Amino acid sequence: MKTCLIVIDAQESFRHRPFFTTTDLPAYAQAQNALIDGCQAAGVPIVRVFHVDGPASSDNPFAQASGHIKPLGELREFEPAATFVKSRHSALVGTGLDVWLTESGIGRLIISGIRTEQCCETTTRHASDLGWQVDFCLDATLTWDMQQPDGQTLSATDIKTRTATVLAGRFATLCDPAQSLQRALEQAA
Repeated sequence: MKTCLIVIDAQESFRHRPFFTTTDLPAYAQAQNALIDGCQAAGVPIVRVFHVDGPASSDNPFAQASGHIKPLGELREFEPAATFVKSRHSALVGTGLDVWLTESGIGRLIISGIRTEQCCETTTRHASDLGWQVDFCLDATLTWDMQQPDGQTLSATDIKTRTATVLAGRFATLCDPAQSLQRALEQAA
């Protein structure tokens, strides 16, 4: 079964949001780069997805006019097999990614990128519902603390734990980068 790595929203736009911190960035970048390097070495196609929405003005970091719709600086450069632009949480809504995956004979997805609980989780659920097998590489996702409705802080660690809990065995197989790459190689054999 052919596998594809999807790198979702790993873009400079987030650096310009008030919640952005570099606390978990080094660990994320290390895991994401391990996936990129491993997939390149194994000939696994890598798809890049950018998020663009909101006002089309230079002061909106998610607008093309901002100049921030570009890969996160900490990530290894790679030549994507395809690049898609989305304006919804799921990378499969209105982008043509689903068509590209089907035409390319992809049966398994490795999901990575930013934000863990938002676009990565939503794309995972959507892909699973559409019939793809999904490896969710939690270490290669990044998120930040959030404020709960009651005003308390929900830590990024707790958000990732919650995402792993709701996806595991229902929508995805949880994998670290090495496990995802091993599964891709086994499926290709």
